[in-house]
Amino acid sequence: MVPFRRQAVGSASAVALVVVLGAIMLPLRSHLSVATTALVLVVPVVVGVAVGGFVPGIVATATGFFVYDIVFIPPYYTLAVGAAQNWAALGVYAVVMVVVAQVVARLNAARAEAQLHAVQVRRLFDLSELLVRESSVPELLETIVTAVREAFTLDGAGLLLPVGEHLQLVASAGMPLSELELHQLSADARTPVSVESAVVQRGAVQVVALATSGLPIGLLALRGLPGTRKDHDLLRAFANHLALALERAELREQAVRAQLLEEVDRLRRSLIGAVSHDLRTPLATIKVSTSTLLDPDAPVSRNDAHELVGLIDVQVGRLDRLVSNLLDMTRIQSGALELRRRPTAVVELVDEALSVLGPSPELERVGWQAPMDLPLVDVDHVLICQVLANLIDNATRYAPEDTPVTISASRAPGGVVEVAVTDRGQGVPADERASVFQMFNRREAGGRGGLGLAIARAFVEAHGQQIWVEDTSHGGARFVFTLPGAGAAAAD
Repeated sequence: MVPFRRQAVGSASAVALVVVLGAIMLPLRSHLSVATTALVLVVPVVVGVAVGGFVPGIVATATGFFVYDIVFIPPYYTLAVGAAQNWAALGVYAVVMVVVAQVVARLNAARAEAQLHAVQVRRLFDLSELLVRESSVPELLETIVTAVREAFTLDGAGLLLPVGEHLQLVASAGMPLSELELHQLSADARTPVSVESAVVQRGAVQVVALATSGLPIGLLALRGLPGTRKDHDLLRAFANHLALALERAELREQAVRAQLLEEVDRLRRSLIGAVSHDLRTPLATIKVSTSTLLDPDAPVSRNDAHELVGLIDVQVGRLDRLVSNLLDMTRIQSGALELRRRPTAVVELVDEALSVLGPSPELERVGWQAPMDLPLVDVDHVLICQVLANLIDNATRYAPEDTPVTISASRAPGGVVEVAVTDRGQGVPADERASVFQMFNRREAGGRGGLGLAIARAFVEAHGQQIWVEDTSHGGARFVFTLPGAGAAAAD
């Protein structure tokens, strides 16, 4: 339906154009045929229909009919029509003009309908594009109410979802809902809203149910929705899109939570396995040693007793390092790791790492190689000592007993110092060199990995440096990491 204002403007434009064209043709009346005049007067009819629809076209036809009859068909300036052919001309003019008005009006209506349809399709496309983006549920809720309000030029929009046994407003845009309106829409009001109908009126608010597979999942409350049937149908399409997007987002979050729980369970099982693996040997050694020392019938000499006590001390130190590793991993995962840097000599770090490992026959095969002019490094000496202790402990545990373990250091490009711990064990396959630093990872052959290497990587990367493992020319593994030189840190 064309608005009355447009009809009035179209009618006035058509009448004015008839008058203007009539005034222009009047001086030329003697040179114009009746048919030519009728053709010229088609123009106001088309203009009137284009501006205001069919009604202005009829007004233009009627006005043109009288001007045509009075001014251009003899006898002039009267309504009388002389010859029969003039009657025919007037009749043809009236019929043709009405047909033209109707055809043009239908073309305009079809064009307007096509434009409206294009706008609706574009709205749905824009909404679908917004909803398929990967976003969290809170972001999606804000996107929904904002998109609906802008698409329908609403005064306000709100989204209510079930929280427990109640409907709760989770997102809104524009004019907010009042407490009374929220109560009217809540489950406590016990006012049903059909999932089949497009729009239900609740006071000053229109309500649309969001449902998937015939089951309601929420309500969309709108303020200022146009009352046309087409807008309601489009809103129903919007509601379907919104319901599917909400369901998809909730399923995605459920999948993430399930994946997180699965990962937590995997880490728990891995932690139990790793700790059990690392506890088994020290505890078994301590148990055998203490049982031997406590057995009055056991023939234990003073030297044997001293050796057993030393063995207990070594294994207790190993347990202490395991607990320290667990505490360090807790610090890393909680984000409580802080660096306390100071210039330190690498040899001091090595000595302190060896002292952390305690007296042990296994450490007698550990050697140190470095140039005399090795620069100082700017590090947190406690963390880097732990890195070295973990790497040395890893090397002595998984390399044959009669093979050396070498700690070396050298200058490297970029103002860093490269430190390496090399053993002659089984090495690490190329396809497992990245995963060997993952927490609780252990290879079937060799058993390298676990907490120690994961903590070493975390501490090294906390300094902005790198750690990796590579092969050696004589077999075994070479764990290498870089440390920032004190001079490079000062320059920064």
